[in-house]
Amino acid sequence: MAYIKKKLSSNGKKAFRLLMDELKISMREAQKLIDKKRLFCDGNLVEEKNKFLNGLVELIIYENNPKGLEIVYENEDFAIVEKPSGVLTHPNGRNCTYSLCDEIWHLWGEKACVAHRLDKETSGLLLIAKHKNAQIELKTMFEKRLVQKSYLALVKGKTKEEFIVDKSMDLAKDYNIVKTRMHICENGKEALTQFYTLEYFEDLNASLVLAKPLTGRQHQIRLHLFHVKHKILGEPLYGLEKTQIEKILDGKMSDIERARITGAKRLLLHSFSLEFTYKNQNFLIQSQKDIKDKFLKNLP
Repeated sequence: MAYIKKKLSSNGKKAFRLLMDELKISMREAQKLIDKKRLFCDGNLVEEKNKFLNGLVELIIYENNPKGLEIVYENEDFAIVEKPSGVLTHPNGRNCTYSLCDEIWHLWGEKACVAHRLDKETSGLLLIAKHKNAQIELKTMFEKRLVQKSYLALVKGKTKEEFIVDKSMDLAKDYNIVKTRMHICENGKEALTQFYTLEYFEDLNASLVLAKPLTGRQHQIRLHLFHVKHKILGEPLYGLEKTQIEKILDGKMSDIERARITGAKRLLLHSFSLEFTYKNQNFLIQSQKDIKDKFLKNLP
């Protein structure tokens, strides 16, 4: 399991002081661990930072379980890695046994973190900040749209040579059914994506497209392509019934059934390139994967 209980020496200290001394962390970080309900004394949850602790003190920590990660580029401030499809960026609860954090923290320590996110099933380039200063600067760059991203997707049908989708979007009102689903709406947040067709596969009636999101909304590329009737093959959310969505998200649908219903065994979307300027140096990093081949191998 990724989460384990680590025994701490209590010595009658206050909860926050014990965590600060044992883990060599700040008071703020100690308080955050207590707020996350990670600290226990004699089996009872500790919720007050000033509580004196005597007895068996245990802290739930995340134990890294690295499996190996491909690093595309690295310097003293950040790294760019290839995220595999099917891997969560962050652990999503105590039942999560593996996420990209296993790799990041194993390689660069727990101060390292992702500067942006990719959906679980989206593969490709991900930018990692190695320390706090880099994290602040890189995340600010993403917020100010100073990082140009491009994605490759294999989609249903024959797409135009070039096209733009300019449709605002927001969280779907039926979020209680499938919380992560977005929808097109006039009063939503601005969302603009530019698309270029790279190749059309007549025998598959499918197109390989390059997508450049000019805004950074959740599911932007996926929803925009679905909206213009060119759904990404393998899409697990849009255009399916609730029971099908839940079956896929819960991992209860076989690859064969999913490919039959959605057109592919996984979401055929890949983060292809990142372009930005950092400390007066220009970077253009592209994925070295043979994405076309990988996409085609996931078809029925």
